Amino acid sequence: MRLIIRLDPNRPRHWHLRLVQRLADAMQIPIALEWSGGAAPLPLAVTLMAAIEKAIYRLPGTNPFAAVRVEDFAPFARRDAGRPDDIVLDLAGSGSRSYERTWQLRFDGRRDEAAAIGALIRSRTPVVSIVDAASGSEIVSGHPGLEHSRVLACAFDDVMARAATLVRAALEGATPRHTGERPAPAGADLAAMAWFVFKSISFELLITFYRLVSNTPHWRVGYRFVQGGDMIDLRTHPAGGWRVLPDNGKHFYSDPFPVEKDGRLFVFVEDFEHRLDRAVISVVEFDAHGPLGTPRPVLDTGSHLSYPFVFDHAGEMWMVPESCATGTVDLYRAERFPDGWIKQATLVSGVVASDPTLFEHQGRWWMFATVQDGGCYSDVLYLWSAPDLLGPWAPHRHNPILVDLATARPGGRVVRRGNKLIRPVQDCRKGYGGALGLAEIIRLDDDGFEQRVETIIRPGPLWPGRRLHTLNRAGLLECIDGSAVSRKFQLIPSDRRPHRRVAGSPRTA
Repeated sequence: MRLIIRLDPNRPRHWHLRLVQRLADAMQIPIALEWSGGAAPLPLAVTLMAAIEKAIYRLPGTNPFAAVRVEDFAPFARRDAGRPDDIVLDLAGSGSRSYERTWQLRFDGRRDEAAAIGALIRSRTPVVSIVDAASGSEIVSGHPGLEHSRVLACAFDDVMARAATLVRAALEGATPRHTGERPAPAGADLAAMAWFVFKSISFELLITFYRLVSNTPHWRVGYRFVQGGDMIDLRTHPAGGWRVLPDNGKHFYSDPFPVEKDGRLFVFVEDFEHRLDRAVISVVEFDAHGPLGTPRPVLDTGSHLSYPFVFDHAGEMWMVPESCATGTVDLYRAERFPDGWIKQATLVSGVVASDPTLFEHQGRWWMFATVQDGGCYSDVLYLWSAPDLLGPWAPHRHNPILVDLATARPGGRVVRRGNKLIRPVQDCRKGYGGALGLAEIIRLDDDGFEQRVETIIRPGPLWPGRRLHTLNRAGLLECIDGSAVSRKFQLIPSDRRPHRRVAGSPRTA
């Protein structure tokens, strides 16, 4: 098999070159180019806007909308005689030919990149799909996330990174499909672009001021002792609200994982120190009234750690923390619980995996994590399985199983409730950790994965703030987390403040 990428020789742009390079780096099959006219012109305002952004934000490299020369594609071979197994990815708008398989890249159902730009300047991402040009049938699709939503050039590059992910998935036989809403395509009109620039610059000024007076980002852990139903039962916040695990403002705590051991309750957290700009894993013990002291470090590898997935198996305590910086998913065992952890094994290597979440199901171990395959960290869901906790762990044959910023990234332990498996997920449509979804896993086997999101829980009067991002429970102790404000200059040190209850009172907002 070869992948033939068809481009218009009159309109090659830097994003075309980046896409070809990404596919060439990722694929194990030959890639060749074919030149044919027909691509729609890019609105001049887009090129101008990208140049303005480059100057304002001092962006490195070339903006994705800049013109390039045909000669810049010289490292990639030109197409020779066709072969029956060739697949043509038509980016020139030439249409399909009866004697070849032709795929088209579409954004919200339209073929030109102006539809992707139109979505981005309206503060959303387009649904990206690969479509069979002859039949119009969709092969794969996804809803990408963004790491840089307020700079058009960077946001567009994130979308195109995910387009490369989807092309690769289609070629390898994976079938991720977007099952959520499908917005109508929007154009890259001048008025919407001007409003986007105004909002982006205004936000940049506000965030610059905010960083002068506050530590950012700053998260907080909420906890409560369950009386009656938990959040999976209630599908909303409890009427009594949450208490907040206090911090001193110089650290924040997030990703709470409560665990019960020998009749005692412990909560493991990401413990982030603003001065060092990285986190370790810490633990605090709870009694029936709340935390006994403050979290203390129990695992520090010298690189950033988070999402301390702690669990009990075969009479021992285990932990799989997120360790993106190492490019591995590592398993730790407690020689002395809760603060004596040793590395037992590397489960998966060569991936930047966020929030690895393990569970047993029908005699087999499974693991979810989002993988940073270029672009965003939160929108591409991978799945692995193993006959035993220690492995060997094998990737699912249809990875990635999902591309969706609203339902991909794990948000806590998978929970069994009756005959259901409920998977907490992060809904990142309004930013990282913007809301929490509860998804029922309705298919999980070697040939496929399906889930159905049943509930979205957002911050609100009972959990004020802008984020809600993790849900876990052990015994009667239930924990969540979300955003907080930490001013750099405090009249009363935060560590001298009493534990706070977050409920419906405006005074706690």
